[in-house]
Amino acid sequence: MKLLLTLVFALLVPGAGAIALVTVEQEIAIGKEANAQLRKTIPELTDAETVGYVRGLTRRLARAAMGPRYPYSVVIADTREINALALPGGPIWIHRGVLEHADNESQVVSVLAHEIAHIASRQAAARLTTVVMTKWSLSFLGSLLGNAGGAGGAQVAAAFLANGATLRFSREEERAADRLGLSLMRRAGWDGRGMVEMFEILRRTSGRDRSLVEAFFRTHPTPRERIDDISARLAGQRSGRRDSREFQAIKKRLRAVHNRRRG
Repeated sequence: MKLLLTLVFALLVPGAGAIALVTVEQEIAIGKEANAQLRKTIPELTDAETVGYVRGLTRRLARAAMGPRYPYSVVIADTREINALALPGGPIWIHRGVLEHADNESQVVSVLAHEIAHIASRQAAARLTTVVMTKWSLSFLGSLLGNAGGAGGAQVAAAFLANGATLRFSREEERAADRLGLSLMRRAGWDGRGMVEMFEILRRTSGRDRSLVEAFFRTHPTPRERIDDISARLAGQRSGRRDSREFQAIKKRLRAVHNRRRG
């Protein structure tokens, strides 16, 4: 049965193409439900200025994104880890640690652009389809997703999260998201070198405090090969926005919040 599902999935999803069994509307509804369920279990950073700033970056990237017109949104997980994740249909989570360890705005943007790329290319929908097809029969799939905004959607979202599907992009999908994310951030006006620099930060941090990047390394290819691939694509190209006063103000604000917590 598992082999049959794998073969069917391969026919439905050639490369990073569209998902035949899950419509964009169903994907958005289930992603919204999955996001609501995550918000019950993961602490959120609620500082209005920081949240507003990151939402602004996300909106600017979303305007430049290709593919379906997803209702992109972002939540900041209030944790020290350097990580992020994409849900089907538009929701993105970025960890506070990304903002704290980044040196400039383009590095943060590279993380957001990478996650948007997973969604825009429907890779997140592919993970959703895999979970649904593995757990339920094809005959039951239509009726289940036909009520995507109700109990059926909640059931699918719970299964999606329980299977860790938000974390299981293949090595090739990660590489494709890097390349699409790079194109997206440059199209939106940022310097693509920020992506390489973010990978360098991950690599250096792994040598100092592995706990901050452990989740990232469990689910992503090593930064070294990604640095080489993106660097080759950036050869001779030095343009776009790298930093902003707004980002440095947010960095300062987060340090102040951290110091208050320690006190």
